[in-house]
Amino acid sequence: MKEVTIIGAGIGGLTTALALEKKGIKVSIYEQAKTIKPLGAGIMLASNAMQVYRNLGIEELLIANAAPLHAMNITNKDLKAFSKIDLQYFKHTYDLQSISIHRGKLQQILLDHLKTTNIYLDHQLKNLTKKKGGYLIEFENGKTLQSSLLLGADGIHSQVRKVLFPESQIRTTNQVCWRGMANFTLPKIYQNELNEAWGTGDRFAFVQLNAHQMYWYAVKTFTQNNHEFSSKHLATYFKEYASIVTEIIQQTPVESIHTTVMEDLKPIPNWHDEFACLLGDAAHATTPNMGQGACQAIEDAYEIAKYIAQYDSEKAFASFQNSRMPNAKKVVHQSWQIGKISHWKHPIAVFLRNGLLRMTPKKINRIQLERLFQLDKRLTS
Repeated sequence: MKEVTIIGAGIGGLTTALALEKKGIKVSIYEQAKTIKPLGAGIMLASNAMQVYRNLGIEELLIANAAPLHAMNITNKDLKAFSKIDLQYFKHTYDLQSISIHRGKLQQILLDHLKTTNIYLDHQLKNLTKKKGGYLIEFENGKTLQSSLLLGADGIHSQVRKVLFPESQIRTTNQVCWRGMANFTLPKIYQNELNEAWGTGDRFAFVQLNAHQMYWYAVKTFTQNNHEFSSKHLATYFKEYASIVTEIIQQTPVESIHTTVMEDLKPIPNWHDEFACLLGDAAHATTPNMGQGACQAIEDAYEIAKYIAQYDSEKAFASFQNSRMPNAKKVVHQSWQIGKISHWKHPIAVFLRNGLLRMTPKKINRIQLERLFQLDKRLTS
């Protein structure tokens, strides 16, 4: 029986384990955290991710624990939309419901459905040494093991990637991002939508997760370093936005706001060698400007499990890379460009940007998403 070692118990790692279990493959996950805690953040699962979870048998459970997402809107600071993406088209055409869900809830559902996978916590990867037939894996706690099928699902700062491809580079956007959860029910007109308001050098977005919780994020360009902004002054930074933005910020405990600098992984030409392969953010971390970071990892999980079940490790990894790399690279590139455009500051550039988005036909947006979701190929088990 094939045995797979996964480094990282995030959404990508857990989904991969579930997909491999469905193929009858034994899985062990090694996670650096001492406990698996539900992160206080929301996540959007678009049609491509929901297509995977349908095939893995948890689509209905996810929908039952989430808010349906009918549209994604780009608006001005007064929340007047100049670009609308209708996600109901994909619901009606492909019977795939996009959702917004608490990341911790998704994580727990995945954990609950793993039946044979062993998860080892407090195992921070220290080093990999190539041996005949695989890798000797060393952890900071002194434990070691041998693996002939190793998957690095350990995020943007992947230790697996640092060992395999030390020349890889993390890129910064010079944008600081705040993420928060609030016990807040949005007005009816904003429910079942993701609204992202673009200003000049900043933006603010929010979405309902369930009847009583909502998720929001705010992004602002910094000039010197990200410490020039403090989460304590968020309401001041976004005071020119619609009043509901201030209300949302004020309803969020400051100590619960998570602050990061937005980064991605500069695309790398290779994700694997004979015995090890990267997936998710470890392979193609993207800025979160398209709501596709987790979705792309979920697609990876399903695809790599399919190939591991069919082939030896080297052919499986090569087939996976050939299948997934073109679309993943496209997402990284498009998301990087959106991040730049959304933060333009010159009034004329902002005016032209908003006008161009306003004039883009809805059909064009739909076709672009259909290509992104690759629904014409429909995933099969």
